[in-house]
Amino acid sequence: MKKEDKSLIIETIGNTLGEYGCVYLVQTAGLDAEKTSALRRACFKDDIKMLCVKNTLLKKAFEASATDYSELYDLLHGETTLLLSNVGNAPAKLLKKFRDKNDTLPMLKGAYVEETVYVGEEQLETLANIKSKNELIADVIALLQSPAKNVISGLQSGATKLHGILETLSNKE
Repeated sequence: MKKEDKSLIIETIGNTLGEYGCVYLVQTAGLDAEKTSALRRACFKDDIKMLCVKNTLLKKAFEASATDYSELYDLLHGETTLLLSNVGNAPAKLLKKFRDKNDTLPMLKGAYVEETVYVGEEQLETLANIKSKNELIADVIALLQSPAKNVISGLQSGATKLHGILETLSNKE
């Protein structure tokens, strides 16, 4: 491959990395064509970008990136497939669901999620249970709404009593 072609590919990978906040490195060696195609379809359905890249080109794209991916360099051996997403736990959930049907592949090598690096297959469960940014925002809003809902509910239930008390007092005069 020509040097110009390599630099163009590295730039393309770098631009793609810049579009996504979460990077998963996955080993897909051993999947047959049918299972690989099923994984691609599942990724497309869940809005996850799947890329198969050469490790050397990926490392150069990592190095050129503004984000520090240096902790993932040691994982760039063998076949590496990138799963890119803007939702931190989406690729992990997809991998777990896919592996329920297809034995032990694909295997998680590592991930960069929300500025944190996770290394090794044993981190898959942790990654799947991480709440996404939108889920955390929804939890905070629900917690903030709860006291307000209680006050409004109390006022609404007490409104009929308050109206009755005021009516009784006005009738006494």
